[in-house]
Amino acid sequence: MHDPLAKMSLLYVEDERNLAEQMRGLLQNRVRHFAHAADGEEGLRLFKETRPDLVVTDITMPRLDGLTLSRKIHDRSPETPIVVLSAYSDKEKLLGAIDVGIVKYFIKPFDPEDLLETLHQLARRLAKGRNVHIHPHYRYNRLERVLFRDLTPLSLSHRELDFLEALIDAPEHLLDTASIKALLWPGEEVTDDAVRVFLNRLRRKTGKELIRNRSGEGYYLVLAP
Repeated sequence: MHDPLAKMSLLYVEDERNLAEQMRGLLQNRVRHFAHAADGEEGLRLFKETRPDLVVTDITMPRLDGLTLSRKIHDRSPETPIVVLSAYSDKEKLLGAIDVGIVKYFIKPFDPEDLLETLHQLARRLAKGRNVHIHPHYRYNRLERVLFRDLTPLSLSHRELDFLEALIDAPEHLLDTASIKALLWPGEEVTDDAVRVFLNRLRRKTGKELIRNRSGEGYYLVLAP
C-alpha cells in the first residue's frame, strides 16, 4: 500500500538524548530523509539547508526554544506543518502559539505511536495538497482542517469537516445519501431526514452556495479550476 510518509523528509529537534534516539529508531526508516538537531539553533540551520516536509520539535531547549524556532520556520515557510513536544509545565506557552505553524502538540510523556499516526495523517494531507479552492469564495486547508469563506475561517464540527473532506475527495465531488450515512454514522440506523437536517445545519454555517444537491444523485461541490 502506498505510504505518503515514506516520501516525506522530517526534521526532529530534541535535546534529550534518550528520547531523540528512541524517536530516531521509530521514524528514521519510515521517512525518505530524517534529520536530527540537538537544539533550536541547529534545528533552524538544518531547516534552511534541507527544507523538510515535516518538523517535530521540543519546546524547552538550549540556545533557541521550540516556539521561537517554530516562529522562524513559519516566517520562512508558512506551509510547513510543525508538531510540538511539550513538558506539562509548557502548556501555558502553547496557548499563545496559534499562528506559528503548529498543527499538533503532545504533552510528555506521550505514546510514540500516537505521534507516528499524526505524522501519517499530515503526510496524507500534504500528498493531496494543502489548500483546496472551492468555487467561488471558499478555500479548505487540509492540514489545519479549516474552511475559509473569502478570508474568514468558519467554525465547523469534526463531523462536518469529515463530510466536507469526503465530498472534496469523492469521485466528481458527489456523495449519495447512503454514502453520507455510512461515513458519518457508521453502524447506526439513520433516516434520510437526519441527513437533510445535518446538511441544512451545515449550509446555515457556510452559505447555501457551497454544497449543492443533484436530484436523485446526492450532494456535490463545484471546485475552482
